[in-house]
Amino acid sequence: MSAPKFTTLGCRLNAYETEAMKALAAESGMTNAVVVNTCAVTAEAVRKARQEIRRLRRENPDARLIVTGCAAQTEPATFTAMAEVDAVIGNTEKMMPGTWATLAADFIGETEKLMVDDIMSVTETAGHLIDGFGTRSRAYVQVQNGCDHRCTFCIIPFGRGNSRSVPAGVVVEQIRRLVDKGYNEVVLTGVDLTSWGADLPMTPKLGDLVMRILRLVPDLPRLRISSIDSIEVDENLLAAIATEPRLMPHLHLSLQHGDDLILKRMKRRHLRDDAIAFATEARKLRPEMTFGADIIAGFPTETEAHFENSLRLVEECDLTWLHVFPYSARQGTPAARMPAVNGAVIRQRAARLRAAGDRQVARHLAAQIGRRHRILMESPDMGRTEQFTEVRFATPRTEGAIVTARITGATDSHLLA
Repeated sequence: MSAPKFTTLGCRLNAYETEAMKALAAESGMTNAVVVNTCAVTAEAVRKARQEIRRLRRENPDARLIVTGCAAQTEPATFTAMAEVDAVIGNTEKMMPGTWATLAADFIGETEKLMVDDIMSVTETAGHLIDGFGTRSRAYVQVQNGCDHRCTFCIIPFGRGNSRSVPAGVVVEQIRRLVDKGYNEVVLTGVDLTSWGADLPMTPKLGDLVMRILRLVPDLPRLRISSIDSIEVDENLLAAIATEPRLMPHLHLSLQHGDDLILKRMKRRHLRDDAIAFATEARKLRPEMTFGADIIAGFPTETEAHFENSLRLVEECDLTWLHVFPYSARQGTPAARMPAVNGAVIRQRAARLRAAGDRQVARHLAAQIGRRHRILMESPDMGRTEQFTEVRFATPRTEGAIVTARITGATDSHLLA
């Protein structure tokens, strides 16, 4: 019998958890199954999940098809009603060995099709640790899950539950194991990373965790942090940015918009000037700092003037890597009840934001030509700088190694060395 097949939709955290599920399914002895780990961030993501489920059922007519992830958690009835689906399991249940043991032993018939409990009652992170998820050079470590905030456009807290933190000691031990296995870069990941520690004794901050990792794992060459909420950045994280060369000079900011009124309607906790002030401060502390950012185009009630403020923010914060999201209403969120922007206007504004992002990327790439960079090789001919810029090599290098090279040119999307 064949091993289960897994399909991951959505974020890096989902991909991390898929690796955990693979191990749990293997330990349970499960065979001949297809597992879809879904995303719920937009209505389009849920539509794609349903489309993927139907495709996988056509391609695997005799397999048991299991649906999990955020869309399964937020819309269990949607997937339970699909004839193609044999079981729906929640985000908490998917991390439990007992769930996979039950599915492997009793599937199909006696097992309930729906196994989704109240995620808001979950108070701890699951005890799954995946040593080495990612490329052979870069590993991802989940340090936090869930979110305590209630942005008006976002369904994710109802898929992930309230914020829960992995204790610092557990994180440090995992990173030590990864370094011992030869990984040269570790990325800290979570749903709301800057809320790490709020539920732990003494309520430490993300900066405390970063400093502790760098102090207690001196052999770790590169530490990277994923998406952060700049308004929650603490003094120790700023100190790490200023003084710790092993903390990579690349931050992805959850900005979402550049207009104060829209930010208030989104129920964000920062204003436009806060974002600009943080970007200015971080770059003053670390001149080579680059920023990515999430920005939503066409949020309900957004006028052309509101949108222009987002467009200007790209240059005022000197953002390089943009993730542009055309607004998509999520049923059950407050924003879905607000006056909508015309769909064609949303698409046009998203295109204008992406064009602004392309110009910023071109400017960044051009500025690197002639400079020397330390590059982590992800494959024999491709690596990334400390600012996460892709570099292509004409001659192969050792995968996983950190090499120093001079940048000789650039294309529209990457550097040449």
